[in-house]
This record gives sequence, structure tokens and C-alpha cells, in this order.
Amino acid sequence: MKKLLQQHLADLSRERLAGMGRGIEKEGLRALPNGALALTPHPQGLGSALTHPHITTDYSESQLELITGVHGSVQSCLDELGEVHQFVHRILTSQCDEETLWVSSMPCILPTDETIPLGRYGLSNSGRSKSVYRMGLGHRYGRRMQTISGIHYNWSLPGVTSEEYFGLIRNFRRHAFILLYLFGASPALCPSFVEGRQHALQPLGDGKHALYLPHATSLRMGRLGYQSDAQATLRVSYNGLQGYANSLHEALTRPYPAYEQIGVRNPGGEYNQLGTSLLQIENEFYGTIRPKRTTGRGERPLHALRERGVEYVEVRLMDLNPLESVGIDADTMRVLDVFLLHCLFSESPPDTPEEIAELKNNQHLAAERGREPGLELARAGTKVPLVVWGKQVLQECLPIAETLDQADGSNVHVQALRKSLALFDAPEDTPSAQVLRELIEQYDNDFIAYTLAHSQAARDDLMARAWTDAQQQRYVDACAASVAAQRALEAEDDMPFEVWRERYMAVEQLG
Repeated sequence: MKKLLQQHLADLSRERLAGMGRGIEKEGLRALPNGALALTPHPQGLGSALTHPHITTDYSESQLELITGVHGSVQSCLDELGEVHQFVHRILTSQCDEETLWVSSMPCILPTDETIPLGRYGLSNSGRSKSVYRMGLGHRYGRRMQTISGIHYNWSLPGVTSEEYFGLIRNFRRHAFILLYLFGASPALCPSFVEGRQHALQPLGDGKHALYLPHATSLRMGRLGYQSDAQATLRVSYNGLQGYANSLHEALTRPYPAYEQIGVRNPGGEYNQLGTSLLQIENEFYGTIRPKRTTGRGERPLHALRERGVEYVEVRLMDLNPLESVGIDADTMRVLDVFLLHCLFSESPPDTPEEIAELKNNQHLAAERGREPGLELARAGTKVPLVVWGKQVLQECLPIAETLDQADGSNVHVQALRKSLALFDAPEDTPSAQVLRELIEQYDNDFIAYTLAHSQAARDDLMARAWTDAQQQRYVDACAASVAAQRALEAEDDMPFEVWRERYMAVEQLG
């Protein structure tokens, strides 16, 4: 094991480990019993999507996002995620004509692009801006791409500087292929997702009910997923806060001709997008991991980062696992904790434009061909088998897992890591292979039938779990409080939306 990693582990106190924080943001489409996208508004019983702390929407009105708080243990985080799901399923079952929460990252049966409903957040200026931003995403990338769902894993450790977080981010990007191989769970999709688009997918069976790639791990993170030709022109460096901030600043302020043609408003005066720069706002920048800082009301994320530094990282490449009722399990989270500590404590040389290009290609290879026997990735210009590289990194992670287990008097981290390590010799046991095998053998190559069955099974499991009147009341009260908070925001607005938009988008706001 490398000396730097050994030194960090020797210095890692139990108190500091106890301060490790993790939280989850989990997206999921609302689907009808026939597998089609639910086009109904965000259910009233779930409160205000603008102001509820745990239940909101992502891109579409039909796309829920369930959010936990920050937790000091994997189990408490998973418990809260389960509880939020339980309440949501109760509302969907009782108020929404038996809608289910779609458990796959790749979407259900989609309507025409323009009929996918955008998220709506009320009449306040901040609420309107969220809808206009989504309108812009639709114009720029198409609405279908935005219906892909995933899990974001937010992670922090006390005493980590911004410089150290950027070191973590560089190493994470170098080794992200490992997580795609181990946890990718989207090897196939519904043909409606690519209707009218060029693609290299193969038909599963007759191709009417599923398309796939035979060795894919995560189509969501491949070329068909969150991709943008415009953003491909960005050369964002992760060598430090200043360079990263400057790269984003340019993308947020540089006019982009294709988006200038769209315009901020259409001839009828309705808004097309928030602005005409390469990125409307910071969240539009796609990436497998982001440096983050909690923002104040009305504060731009880039300003918060520049002023107060990195507070935590947001891991963005995790697929929903349809084999798990809430999309993720405790062992996956434990491996993530260990993996992130390895990224943090290992040597992390500066990135280069050549390496950045190499890593993007590695990501696509791992996402689209990750289980292919003998697949090689590029490491500093040299070809290395994915399996060999992946094993090497996870072997280096074992002392970290042992340290975590010593701190909490268990062996759960080592067990989880060894289970993951074994997958490099058994690709048929990875989630992506399990999904594909079951889809073919039990569901006659029908992606919708497969995911519907697992969505209903997840709902039944969550509905059968213990649930008290006190829990129900707590969530009902939180929903009512969120509605009141939205109304208060709307009552407080004291300027026209256009004035608000110009102020929010002003260069000075970026810090």
C-alpha cells in the first residue's frame, strides 16, 4: 500500500471517522400501471416541490426526487430514505390511481418530447426560474434525456480542505469505471427513449420491447445518457478551486451562438431559457462528481464555493438498482464510503487535457462494454485491463475498510468490499448482468414488463413495512408546512420576474 495512504490511515481518529457524513438524493419517475409516464401534476399530498426538504421534483413534474438529511451512519441514512419512500408510496397508492415509482434509471414509456411535463414550482420568482431553467434544458438537449434518473451520494469528512477535496475528485474521475462496473444497473432500455435518434443499441429479441448492449453496465452514463455536444467544448480542470471556478465562470458568461438563436424569450414573450450562455446556471454542468457548498437564499452556487470553499462532494454516477426497493443498499453505500476515502487519501497528481480526454473515453467504455471479457482502458497512455486495474484499486481499499470496521466494532465494510472485489472474477453476478439475465429469461425481453414488476414489488415491500400514525402525521405536517412556505415566498416577491432574472443572472452574482 502506498505510503501516503498508510500515513493518512494512521492519523485517522475514531472521532473524525464518526463525523463522516452522507446523504442521498434519489430520482424516480411516476409511472402508470401500464408502464407509461404519468402526466399528472406533482401530487398535492406530497406538499410543495419548491420548499419541501425531502420530497421535490427533478426535471419533470412526473419525476420525483427524494432527499435524506446528512447522516453519521449508513444505516440511519438508508432508514430515512426508506421512510420517505413509504410515505410517497402511500400517497401514490391512495391519491394517484395506483401510480408507481419507476425503479430503473432508464425511463418508462415516454410520450412525444414536447408533452413531457416540466417541473412547476408556483408563482414566486425563484419558483418560476426553476421552470424556465427546465424549459431551457428541453430546448438545448431534448426532454427525454432529462427523464433519466439516478442516485446522488453526498459525502463529507471533517477537516478536509478544498484542495484535498479536489484531489479526491481527480482520483474519483480516474477510478469511476470501478463504480460503473460494480453498480451499473442499466444495460437495456425502452425503445421509446431513442425513437427518432441515431444509436448503436442492439435489439433484444425482436427489439420491439427492449434495446440493449450485451456487455453494458450503465447506458445512463454512456453516450446515450447525460451528454452534450456543447458541453464537450468545456475543458474544466479539477486542479484546484480557482481553476475550476474560472472554468465554470467562463461557461456561465460566454455567449453560445446556438443558444443565442433560441433566445431568452420567444416572439410571444414566453421564456425559452434563463440565459444564452453555454450554461444557464451551475447545475447544468454534467459530471460524475461535483464539489458542493450549501448556498444561502438567492446565492449562486459558484459564489458560495468561491467564498467559503468546498463543503462536500456529490457523486452523480450511481444508477438506480431495480433489485433494491429504494434503489441502493447498505453494502453499496459502505463501498462508496471506502472508495471515497481511498480517493481522498491517495496521491492525486494534477490532471491534464490529455488525461481528461482519456477518462471520458474510459467512462464510455466502462458504461457500454464494461463486462466485455478482456476490455482494456487507458491509463497514462498505456492499455490496462479493466479487471486488473479495478482489482488493484479495491485491494488498496481493504486497509481502509478494516479501519472503518475497527472504529465501529464490526466487519461489515470488509465484507462489502470483498463482495465487490469478487465481482471482477464473476461479471455475471454484477447488477447489470443480473438485470439483463432476468429481463431475457423471465420477462421475454420486455424492459417495461420487467421494470413494472420490480416497481410493484418495491412498492409492496415498502407498503408492508411498519408505519405508525406518528410517522404519517409528521410527514403530513411537513407537507402542509412546505405549502405554507411556498405561499410566503410568493407573498414576499417585490419585483417583476424579468428584473429578478437579470439580477440573479448578473456576472457580479458569481463572485
